[in-house]
Amino acid sequence: MIETIEVTINNKIHTYNKDTTLLEISKDFQHEFKYPIILARVGNRLKELSNQIQESCTIEFLDLTSREGNAAHINGLVYVMLYAVKRLYGKKANIVVEHSLDKGIYIESSFKLNGEKVDEIKNMMKTIIKEDKPIIKMNIDRMEAKKYFESIGDLAKAGVMLYNTNNYVTLYRLGNLYNYFYNLMPTSTSLVKDFDLTYIKDNGFILRFPTEYMPDKIKKYEHHPHMFEVFKQYRDWAKLINVKNSVDLNRIVSTGKYNDLIKIDDTVQNSRLLTVAKEINDRKKDIKIVLLAGPSSSGKTTTSKKICMYLHTFGLNPKVIGMDDYFVDRVDTPKNPDGSYDYECLEALDLKLFDKQMAALLKGDEVLTPTYNFSLGKKEYNNSMKLEEDDILVIEGIHALDNKILTNIPREKKYKIYISALTEVNVDDHNRISTTDNRLLRRIIRDNRTRGHKVDDTLAAWASVRKGEELYIFPYQDESDVTINSAAIYEIGVLKTYVEPLLYSVENDSPYYEEAKRLIDFLRVFLPIPSDAVPEDSVLREFIGGSYFE
Repeated sequence: MIETIEVTINNKIHTYNKDTTLLEISKDFQHEFKYPIILARVGNRLKELSNQIQESCTIEFLDLTSREGNAAHINGLVYVMLYAVKRLYGKKANIVVEHSLDKGIYIESSFKLNGEKVDEIKNMMKTIIKEDKPIIKMNIDRMEAKKYFESIGDLAKAGVMLYNTNNYVTLYRLGNLYNYFYNLMPTSTSLVKDFDLTYIKDNGFILRFPTEYMPDKIKKYEHHPHMFEVFKQYRDWAKLINVKNSVDLNRIVSTGKYNDLIKIDDTVQNSRLLTVAKEINDRKKDIKIVLLAGPSSSGKTTTSKKICMYLHTFGLNPKVIGMDDYFVDRVDTPKNPDGSYDYECLEALDLKLFDKQMAALLKGDEVLTPTYNFSLGKKEYNNSMKLEEDDILVIEGIHALDNKILTNIPREKKYKIYISALTEVNVDDHNRISTTDNRLLRRIIRDNRTRGHKVDDTLAAWASVRKGEELYIFPYQDESDVTINSAAIYEIGVLKTYVEPLLYSVENDSPYYEEAKRLIDFLRVFLPIPSDAVPEDSVLREFIGGSYFE
């Protein structure tokens, strides 16, 4: 007799045979989704569709419009792309997944590329997707996996296997090709059909796809020259010092030479900030306001204070203003659909007062500037400010690059700085480190250290934070005069020593358990780096503690 079990989907109970796969069940609900179902949440656990159901449970299916489904969709596309490249150009042909760019992923090939070849790759990917090839999950002895990757010349992945602490590792097989991904994967090539490729230049192109923030279409590619050049600058520097991926970093750590790397990185970071300060000084006759913005946990506080310090060395006297002090009274603050106050939207700021006071300061008037009292939800006026000849305004806020602020002040009087943690080190050629994950690790550590927040608290708020960044920060990054990368090349190893124990505190029944587990799996391939040698003025100190500026 076949045993049946009951599963709850969309608050309705359905009956299936025990051992039925999630893929088989998903076919009954695919008509409710625009895109192919790619993952499932069983209870509070994420599952690949190859999993069988063994007992009664609640199932939520996910497509690429969810964050988790989107990550699986991207990984699947990368795997299909790699398979297509090897089918077209031979076993030695390779791609390197570099970084995010304009809601897509920037990728470089190991062979000479042009627009025609990019079209060839795209068409071959479409063929492989139509072939509905299975992507099979396998548990392999770690050292056997290492030997395999060595045999095909993938020394980066062989190194990942060397430094991984598990006896067994999860690999995925597509045709006769095996690969390692630390995120969950689709079960078939047919589930990742929504994509496009755009050739950029040299050996680089963009993989584009619908995202959770733009689920209805694939965004037309828009080049972001500042962001692209900063990534390239740091990537080239990483190659120059032979730290391109986690394996290179782990090799330095395992030989005890990480202190030298920390000193080199700190010297380079300070030199770049000094260059920014010098540019501002060279244009001091025109520039009267420096505006800084960047996403959460990008190191804005430390970076802005260091720039101010360097401006002092040129004889300038920066006076700092935080845009948060110009919030409207709480009673006038816009609200989110759930009734909570929306402090991130532009309407939460008293722009009339802000614009009026900044213009008055530039005229040489004395102004009584506000400080926002979050307890009372009101502005308090206790600070008198006046700009002297060598004074310069430094303004920090999430809307600092938005053209809708300071419209009464000419553009040439403003110098705009965009700050973000643009991680230049990858896990390996096919597993990049998301800049979002880098910032999330920073925030988990700081929230726990300074506010006593649990990991669950930070993860619960992260979706809202990310939404605000997508609406109010990222669209204006091209308005900047310069983009500053606040990421240290070694920082994942330092962050691991602080964040890994915190991640283990997330309980099995927490809705954020899977996210904590994903981050643990990601950190597993990095060796820990002690923080003793991290300078007191480093951006990292803003998160791990011990900052000179605290």
